[in-house]
Amino acid sequence: MASADSAAPHATREATARADVQARTQKIRIEQHSAVGLLWFAGWLFTIGLLHLPFGKALLGLIVWPYYIGTMARGWVG
Repeated sequence: MASADSAAPHATREATARADVQARTQKIRIEQHSAVGLLWFAGWLFTIGLLHLPFGKALLGLIVWPYYIGTMARGWVG
């Protein structure tokens, strides 16, 4: 009986220590959003086709895509 009583406080301390570690530990969750990338790529290809850009400007459009969208929209507005 004496050995069972002496093991109980040790088990309680161990459980408390484990709970403390779990409270301080954060879970990291990694999400992949490949659908957004595919949507962006499809939009980029659509824009290149809509503006009839040659290959060099199409590659430049990869970087400055908002500029080409703005100039096309400016033609629609006024």
